Amino acid sequence: MSDQAFLAGRLERDVVLDSLVRHSVPGVERVDLANGTVTRLVGAASASPPVPVTVAVRDDGVEVHGSGSPEVLEAVREWFDLDTDIDPVQDAFVDDPLLGPLVRERPALRVIGHPDAFEAAAQTVLGQQVSLAACRTFTGRLAAAYGVRVGDEELITFPAAEVVASAELEELRAAVGIPLSRARTVIALAQAFAAGLRVARDADHGDVRAELLALPGIGPWTVDYLALRVLRDPDAFPVGDLVLRRALGGVSPAEALEFGERWRPWRAYATMHLWTADATGGRRTVAGAAKTA
Repeated sequence: MSDQAFLAGRLERDVVLDSLVRHSVPGVERVDLANGTVTRLVGAASASPPVPVTVAVRDDGVEVHGSGSPEVLEAVREWFDLDTDIDPVQDAFVDDPLLGPLVRERPALRVIGHPDAFEAAAQTVLGQQVSLAACRTFTGRLAAAYGVRVGDEELITFPAAEVVASAELEELRAAVGIPLSRARTVIALAQAFAAGLRVARDADHGDVRAELLALPGIGPWTVDYLALRVLRDPDAFPVGDLVLRRALGGVSPAEALEFGERWRPWRAYATMHLWTADATGGRRTVAGAAKTA
């Protein structure tokens, strides 16, 4: 590797790596649990074609190998939420009867984002009403069918929105193995990105939400999830998410929303704590606490 940089920021290393494994796209990302690394091709304005970047996750930050360009380093900082001061999040939750034990157990928990907004959006659409494993399979098929292999790299770039936007509907449906309605949504999403839709922290969040909701097959859950992972809204709260509601004891969306009122303006971080508790076997404890909280 030609360049190396260290980006500081407390992390829950095991949670980060688990999230990377569960969301990694076959062929696009390679996660090495033994070494605590994730490798993928990352694009930047100063790098064409995209460059291979390996990020080593540590408890005190991440080591970036492969490119020291400011654009790549900024993308990595955003990906791992390293610019957020998490002390106010801890202070807001530490006395909460439900989240207090979770934040004390994992005080450095951050909201893991994504280095490619269109990839994140496409993966979210492909993950609607299916398991994470199925979502990864579908997203990997989309990448294999329309992505690009760069040089001698084993990995491929996720397809550009413009490429997917021009795909033939039946061809995409067959390549990915999804219903026609879902294929239409993927192509409509790609067309919106190709036409200039920016899903990013510095975009107008209200406009982004409205434009996404206007697309066929995209509802509040998809938009709330992207608000959390890509728009980086610290108060995003996907009340339609089944795992979130399961972690709260199987509550309804309205009941979840009521819970979340006391966690403003950090509901995205509350969501991460609840998702993590569910994924790591703390579901019964959290659900029990939720009934008395």
